[in-house]
Amino acid sequence: METIPGNIDPSLELIVKHQGKRYEVELDPTSTGETFKYQLYSLTGVEPDRQKILVKGGQLKDDTDLSTLKAKSGQTFMMMGTPATGENASVIERPKDKIVFVEDMTEAEAAKAEGAIPAGLQNLGNTCYLNSTLQTLRSVPELQAELAKYSAPVSGGSSNAVDLSQFGLGGFGSSMDLTASLRDLYRQMSETQEGFPPLVFLQALRTAFPQFAQRSRTGQGFAQQDAEEAWSQIVSQLRQKLKLKALGEGDLAEQPQDISFIDKYLAGHFKTVTERDDASVEDRETVEGEDVFLKLDCHINKDTNHLRDGILAGLEEKIEKTSPVLEREAIYTKKSRISRLPKYLTVHFVRFFWKREAQKKAKIMRKVTFPPELDVVEFCTDELKKRVIPVRDKVREIRKDEEDVIRARKRQKVAHKHEEDQEAQLKAQGRTEPVANNKGEQRAEGDSEMTDVTYKTDAEYEAERTASILAAKKELFALIDPELAKDDGANKSGVYELRGIVTHQGASADSGHYTSYVKKQGILDPKSGTRKEEDGKWWWFNDDKVAEVEADKIETLSGGGESHSALILLYRAIDLPTAKEVKH
Repeated sequence: METIPGNIDPSLELIVKHQGKRYEVELDPTSTGETFKYQLYSLTGVEPDRQKILVKGGQLKDDTDLSTLKAKSGQTFMMMGTPATGENASVIERPKDKIVFVEDMTEAEAAKAEGAIPAGLQNLGNTCYLNSTLQTLRSVPELQAELAKYSAPVSGGSSNAVDLSQFGLGGFGSSMDLTASLRDLYRQMSETQEGFPPLVFLQALRTAFPQFAQRSRTGQGFAQQDAEEAWSQIVSQLRQKLKLKALGEGDLAEQPQDISFIDKYLAGHFKTVTERDDASVEDRETVEGEDVFLKLDCHINKDTNHLRDGILAGLEEKIEKTSPVLEREAIYTKKSRISRLPKYLTVHFVRFFWKREAQKKAKIMRKVTFPPELDVVEFCTDELKKRVIPVRDKVREIRKDEEDVIRARKRQKVAHKHEEDQEAQLKAQGRTEPVANNKGEQRAEGDSEMTDVTYKTDAEYEAERTASILAAKKELFALIDPELAKDDGANKSGVYELRGIVTHQGASADSGHYTSYVKKQGILDPKSGTRKEEDGKWWWFNDDKVAEVEADKIETLSGGGESHSALILLYRAIDLPTAKEVKH
């Protein structure tokens, strides 16, 4: 038999006073405040959202467990509020949106419904390298949005020619255009929850890059390929074809200029310094330059244990070239530092190397850990550090303050419960003096004065938290560097969060199996256009098989054997407040 917590009668007859009238109401201690409000609605005509019911500790909330009120039969509650009138009156209306059951949805509608499983990709014969790459790139929402606008250039110069692929007829205009094929593939994937065969895109890839049409050594079927090579070739093609419109500067401000989507969102900039190793002070050779990078390499050796170690190693390299001073070959050291951070940062674990005796790409099995949140400030130029460090440090401060508030709230709840338990114990012993009297007795014995503690309600805490978050967002927004703020494709804090992973299982690049992991996004609210809070889980794409996994699974992908180990990491800049968010 279920027991009701506390000293509560199983059925209570309460009195509720409202506008001079008394209502006898039966209260069920096992229900919630929302249920009780609907009882009063039937008696008073005051809608639940317009009711204010005063109880011990403040107002009754919808989610309040009525057993926690410890009410007694005959107890009186006070209610305030008036029924809505006129246009605001509560009227039962037909739902604005037609209710559609899953059974009645089309395949495309079901694929877009809340809780839908994203589409997998069928393995067309050693194409897992491609499937894992495509799934990870698809996690970039800006890429999907821009691809949807893409129109393939008309070949042959005929003004009457039509790109049929924009009408979903992939295989005509899109079969020869890798970017159009990717657009069509992502659209088709968004309309199903089944494993989709990427036939047209695969043909476009092999046409553009014949290396992916290489046959296996046995002559049966196609050979396995390196996912990193597929990633690099696809990104390079998108860099050439997928353009954005932007306004120029100065006299050309009104003339649109095409910029690459990849250059805006996925490309960073290096500032480099190259010096000859054996140069003396008198004949020093120093060359400064700038480079664009589409990924950071994490080089792995016997001393590499963490992603940071490998990235630092990759930012310094030895080059052999002719010295204009010595007029002979010499060794130079090239050091790179990041001068622009893209919104999306790709990191490549350099796990494969050519093993001459085996005539194949062997794999470095060493375990190299990587963080769910990556701070890259130490890899930046001094100038960029000055711009991003204030924002990064403020983010850390805000997070620490939030953690302190949560801990303080937990301590207060524990203290409050302890005090209530003490009072209940005193009553059970027949003693009626409140706990505060004990504090007074301690003061009389010479202890320091102790005042009664006023415990805040959940509503008060939530109001304070909301105000505090808004104030923190304003402070954080004010710290964003004005020049960086103009570049919406850049990272403005130097901090990234992990969003996608391509993994490899096996001992060489030419064999084994590739899969990918993509972090789940919060559910999109179609009305507001915003996403709800994420649940921290990930989608695991294993060709046409798609499964949901916990975040703990990601920690097992650091390598150390032939099991799945991370090969490519896709990081995204952490979210910062926008001008719209900080406005009242």
